[in-house]
Parts: sequence; C-alpha cells; structure tokens
Amino acid sequence: MKADFYCCVDDFCQKFIPLWHQQLIENGLRQRHREASLSLSEVIMILILFHMSHYRDFKTFYNKHVKQYLTADFPGLVSYTRMLTLKKRALIPLCAFLSSRKATTQGIAFIDSTKIAVCHNLRIPHHRVFEGMAQRGKTSTGWFYGFKLHLVINDCGELLAVKLTAGNKDDRHPVKALARGLTGCLYGDKGYLSQTLCDELEAEGVTLITNVRSNMKAKALSLWDRLMLRRRFLIESVPQAYKLGSIGNAASM
Repeated sequence: MKADFYCCVDDFCQKFIPLWHQQLIENGLRQRHREASLSLSEVIMILILFHMSHYRDFKTFYNKHVKQYLTADFPGLVSYTRMLTLKKRALIPLCAFLSSRKATTQGIAFIDSTKIAVCHNLRIPHHRVFEGMAQRGKTSTGWFYGFKLHLVINDCGELLAVKLTAGNKDDRHPVKALARGLTGCLYGDKGYLSQTLCDELEAEGVTLITNVRSNMKAKALSLWDRLMLRRRFLIESVPQAYKLGSIGNAASM
C-alpha cells in the first residue's frame, strides 16, 4: 500500500512540477538551486506518513521513526534542519496534490469547522510563530488562539473542499467559496444559520439545511433531511486527523 501510494505521489509530481515552474515569475537574479538528496515526492510522502501516524510533532516522528525505520525506503535522508527547508519547498505541491485527490459531489454534503489552537491562551502574548496570522476566536468549548479549519465532505466521509481561516472568522464567511461546484443539499449545524447565505447558495444550486436555535420558530423538515442532520457525526470525526497533523507541524517550527 505504501509503495502504491508513493507511486501516485511521484506520478503527480512529475506532471505538476514542470507546469508549476513555468508559472513562476523570475526576479532577474541568478539563484543557486541546490540538488537535494531527497526528491520532492519523497518529502511529500514523508509528510503524508506523518499525518497518518500517531506522533504529535514532526521532529519526533522524523528523528525517532523515519531515520530509524524507513532508511531503506528513503536512502537519501537528510538532517532534521535540512528537512525543515525541504518542507517549505513541498508546501505548494502538497496542497496541489490534496486538491487533486478531492472526491466528487454526489448531491449530499456536510460542512463543519473546528479550531486549531497554536498555543495555550496564557502564552498568547509570547507567541511569535504565527504572529499576524493567528487570531483569537471562540467556539462552543471556549476561547482559543489560532485558526479555523473548514471542511466539506460527502456522505462517504471523502473530502470535497477545505479552507483555513483566522480564528476570528465567522463560520459562514467561507461557505460560498467552499460550496463552489457543489450541487444538491449541504447540511450544517446552527452556526451556519443565515437567510442571506441560504438565498445566495440557492442561486448556485445548493440547498443549505440546518437545525434552528431553541429561541427560533421551528421549521418543517422532511424525514430525509432530519436523518441527514443526525449523520453530521460523520464530519465531526473527520477533522481530528487534520488537526493532529497541523498542531504537530506548528510545534516543530
């Protein structure tokens, strides 16, 4: 399975990298392009393996697992410091690979968001890694400092759309962008209640369906829609894998 997945990553990189380099704008200065002993596809594969592992931070995963048990799979392994540089080079190709692996809509989709706290609230004044990008936000569990991860999945749990915003962004803010290309019904929690948003999505061929708050007048929902709203547990279990990897990356920076 690991070999098959690496072949998929490598095939993508062989097609994407030349096209990506053609779109880059040169600044007129000659730059030294040091050839790495690890290929870009190998770097991406290591990052994917980290997200699939139980390790909470990338440094421990790389030094204690990759360099000890995966030397046969990656014979050109570099130091951890050098790997941090290669991680930055792999960011755009990795995001492009994620986009290429998105599933197709089948008429049923679920939307949700989850917090990604980059530090404890007591350490906010001293945090520097994401200074200027992370923001204070509030969820049903309390205040946090960091980002929000917004996800849209289909009824099989496959990813349809993803977006990262600052922690102070309203959950409804990125919905239109996330719903682009979708059709049918989009199920969300009460945080997505907005008649204006419903009308805008309806014009795009998407029906936003949510429950109502306790102080609002109940609205009639079909039995099917009520059952689908109960299946929202599906998307609430998906973000954990993404969150663990994101927190680990932040801790290793």
